[in-house]
This record gives sequence, structure tokens and C-alpha cells, in this order.
Amino acid sequence: MVVEVGREQVLAYRAAAQGLDRSTDDPVELGVLDLGVQHSAAHTARLALSARLPRLPEGDADPFADEGAFAVLWSVRGAPHLHRRADLTHLARALWPRGEADAHSRLAAERKPLKEAGIGALEAFATAAKALRSVVTRPMPKGEVSAAVTRKLPDAYAYDCRSCKARHVYGGLLQQVGLPAGVRQEFDTSPPVLAPLENRPAVPNKPAGTVDVVRAYLRLHGPATAGDAASYFGTSQAELRHSWPDGLVEVRADGRKCWLPEEDLTALRGASAPDYVRLLPPLDPFLQSRDRDLLVPDPARQKEVWKILGNPGAVLVRGDVAGVWRAKSAGRKRLAVTVRGFGRIGRAERSLLAKEAERMAGVRGLTEADVTYES
Repeated sequence: MVVEVGREQVLAYRAAAQGLDRSTDDPVELGVLDLGVQHSAAHTARLALSARLPRLPEGDADPFADEGAFAVLWSVRGAPHLHRRADLTHLARALWPRGEADAHSRLAAERKPLKEAGIGALEAFATAAKALRSVVTRPMPKGEVSAAVTRKLPDAYAYDCRSCKARHVYGGLLQQVGLPAGVRQEFDTSPPVLAPLENRPAVPNKPAGTVDVVRAYLRLHGPATAGDAASYFGTSQAELRHSWPDGLVEVRADGRKCWLPEEDLTALRGASAPDYVRLLPPLDPFLQSRDRDLLVPDPARQKEVWKILGNPGAVLVRGDVAGVWRAKSAGRKRLAVTVRGFGRIGRAERSLLAKEAERMAGVRGLTEADVTYES
């Protein structure tokens, strides 16, 4: 039997699965950390996790800067993510390419020069990971790391940078091997400072546990297709099929043939539009689902939510993306938040959004927040 659900039910399920109902009060236990939470200089991971907690820590306590529990590393698709430290060994193996074709699908600009030099894609991953690991033995600025790794690698691994008139290792490859190399970023440093991960395991020589992370994607972002999951992990659908989990049920989600872990079917069937509002930061896990046509059906509004550079945050009202927001500090104490709604945002929702803005201000070390609305 195929289960059929509509868009509203899918979004309601995902909001709950990703902890936006604030039913978990321990940041380490948040389900979104099973895949990690993408982080940027705008403190996106901190804002994403705080949006999921029922209460924020008092005073100067910041659980997300607990380097005994968390670490920021280049991981999924080579992007910086906040992870539980306890998960890192497993994730390094689970995200390692399964073979030459998988490694090749994850490369970009470096594909051609590596191929012309007779260097295989999987060989490139292993060689770059070992070089990065050997360089980062102490905290070092990213630029210094890049220069040192470039010197260690054959010429095909690097390109000529026009802006600084130097030769650099391809950044996409360098960042994709950050996790397996055991290299983390220090918290809240700009430009990034890289440091060796404590007690780091050896660079993997084969993947293990990839099925687990694919299942986690389907649980958090499902019901979803194999193509959605492959896009999320930066690989091809053909390669992902080798790590496709058992125990899935077919779901028709807004007319699309999708899949969900069988143990999550009851939660999907019982999902209904929530009554809360949330201010989601750019790169929030809720916005990382690959079926953007389902998240935001209007193509014009998709362009407002997902930009090539400088994404805004998203306004979530009853489980639906109802607008975008941007914020900036106004003086030493106040956060100025500007909301652009995709439709009318009612008085009750505005009152709740004002409270969410105050919460966000607290995360950013400010004490007040003002919200203004653009038509």
C-alpha cells in the first residue's frame, strides 16, 4: 500500500522531525545533529539550534561553544558544519567515497587537471586528506594551511589565482577532505583558523555506515527521493543507490514518489500544521531539503529564499515558509530585523515573531529587538 500525503503534512512532519517544536531541551540530543548543522560566519548553526530549544541558557553560558561536545568541520559537500564530537569517527567513514565513480562525482573544477595528470579521483581524496592532516598539527589560519598543502601536493592539485597572483590547492577538494583529515575549525574565528582534531583517527581507506546517514536524511528531510538524498550528499543517484537503506515505505508526497523509514510513518500520518512561528537562519536544516519546489512552490519566491550569495533567513508560520528576514545590529544593544512577507502576516503571528526576534537578539549578545515589515 502506498501512503499519500499532501505538502502541508510533509512540512509539518519535517518541522517536528527536525526539532522545531522545541520538544528537546538538550542541544546534544537535537536530531538535526545526526547530519550536522551548516555553519557560517553569521553564526547560522548557533541560531539554528537555538531556534529548536525550549529555553536559552542564562547569562554567558553558550552550549554551542562547548568544544568538549561540539566541533565545526568541513564535512557534508565540503561545507562547514557543527557536529557532535561523538559522531565524527563514524561520519568520516560514512561520508568517504565508495569508489572511483563516487569520488569523481564529488569533484568540480579539479576533475580535468587531475584526469590529465593521470590522477584518479579517489586517489586525489586520499592524497589531499593525508597532506592536510600532515600540515595541520597546530592552530593555523586557513590561508597558511592552503599554502602549505599546495606545496606538498603535485601541481595538478592547484590552480593559478588571478586575484592574489599565487597558486592554490583547489578549495573544493581541500574542504571535502577536512573531516577525514581530522581538521576542525576553531569557534567564531574570521578568517577561519584550522586546528587538529584531538585523538583523530586515521584517514579512511573505505566507507562504512553510509546507509546510516542516508537513513538520517530520509528521516529528517523525508519523505524524499533518492535523487534528493544524492544531491544533499553531493554524489550521484547511481552511487547513492549502493547505500540505499532497507525498511523504507513508499510515500506519494504531493504527487511525488518518495521514501520514508518505516518507523517514521506513524509520525508522518499524525503530522498537522503547527501553531508556532520561527525565524530560521540562512542555511537552516529545514531549508536544506533538496525538493525546493515543495518547500516553496512559487519560483519567484524560491529566488528570494535561495540566492547565489547572501541568503536571507526564512520566516516559518504554521510549518510553511511565509517570508524572508534580514537583521543587523543597531547600536550596542538592539537588533533590527526586517521581514518581507510572501503574503499577509497577521497580528497574532507578528506578536510571536517579535518574541522570536528577541530570542535571536539574545543569541547574538544583544538585549533588544525591533521588527519592521516590508510589503
